[in-house]
Amino acid sequence: MNWTDGLNTKLIELVKDVDQQIAPKLMAIDEQVLFNQKKVLDAFRKEKISEEELNGSTGYGYDDTGRDALDAVYADVFKTEDAMVRPQIISGTHAISTALWGMLRPGDKLLYVTGMPYDTVQEVIGITGEPNGGSLKDFNIKFDYADLDNEGHFSKSNVKQKLTDDVKVVAIQRSRGYATRESFTVAQIAKMIQFIKKLNANVKIFIDNCYGEFSEIQEPTEFGADVMAGSLIKNAGGGLAKTGGYIVGKKQLIKQIGNRLTTPGSGKDEGATLNTLEAMFQGFFQAPNVTGEAIKGAIFESAILEKCGLNVSPKWNAPRTDLIQTVNFGKPESMIKFAETVQHYSPINSYVDPVPSEMGGYDDKIIMAAGTFVQGASIEFSADGPIRPPYTLYIQGGLTYAHVKIAITEAVSQLFF
Repeated sequence: MNWTDGLNTKLIELVKDVDQQIAPKLMAIDEQVLFNQKKVLDAFRKEKISEEELNGSTGYGYDDTGRDALDAVYADVFKTEDAMVRPQIISGTHAISTALWGMLRPGDKLLYVTGMPYDTVQEVIGITGEPNGGSLKDFNIKFDYADLDNEGHFSKSNVKQKLTDDVKVVAIQRSRGYATRESFTVAQIAKMIQFIKKLNANVKIFIDNCYGEFSEIQEPTEFGADVMAGSLIKNAGGGLAKTGGYIVGKKQLIKQIGNRLTTPGSGKDEGATLNTLEAMFQGFFQAPNVTGEAIKGAIFESAILEKCGLNVSPKWNAPRTDLIQTVNFGKPESMIKFAETVQHYSPINSYVDPVPSEMGGYDDKIIMAAGTFVQGASIEFSADGPIRPPYTLYIQGGLTYAHVKIAITEAVSQLFF
């Protein structure tokens, strides 16, 4: 008996070839997981986390020792002065917008130096969406962005031109979103931060870290970023957190951002955690391993789909800085068929056919295959993308490498064998 029973013989041989090809890369990911796991374990030990901290609070959430301890663990791991980890943050976009609202004031300018931000953040800024919908633009917070160069790299000349005196916050988007550019590694982000701070030492640097946590052994906050944010239903939640987000950074800035999330005077010192803390603690503890499993899956995806003649990014042996694997199908029919197979080989709603449809914050119809235990959790195996040329699916996540390998092999079987 074998998991490949019933598959085409040529496909079985292809999988074996891919296994041999990527074996050294998977071993390197195992070493990365060990490093990151020790970092998290050390933080738990330093903060003396006990069973008491796993219990939540109700009402105003006064004197929530578990909430405070979780903040401390995040600050330790990301090497920042303070942190705010909250179930009241509903998504990565909410974490980003809360951070930006806390840092910016009317008349300030926000500058993205990694090109135009992705669709949902555009609505936060006020580039898209309804007039008077509560965007930054509605409150006279200005926006600009520096184009990347022709190769999709950070452009010093463009940034130097755009970094005017009224820019108070510079934002760096680590992951590619629905763009065709590659995601930026921590080493690349470190060079961006260094360059920007030389131009203006007082500007605040914000990192959108969605999909990036534990994808490398260091994080952008170790290289001078002032604030960083992400979602708990992505890497940091380890597949267990049911909701929530985090914001880490300089103490004064986290205080301002906490005032934005709740109210001035309450800030980050209030907010009931209810029954969320145990999953948040345990999810963060296992996040290095789950992220490693997802990255292994992405490496397999890249290798086998490239062998099938598809255009993939990153390549299987390229440096990894997030969970995202893109595949260009060239035509909508193949893109939709692949997404359907991903859905059909999911643990939840495997009988459902994903259909391209309108989705809030996006201009194009989106197809989304996500048979996940937590709704919309992109740390779990999923695939989505806008129905527009070159018909690119953005594949991410995977609680186990085995699940990703099985599902991708079946999708390859449906398309090519």
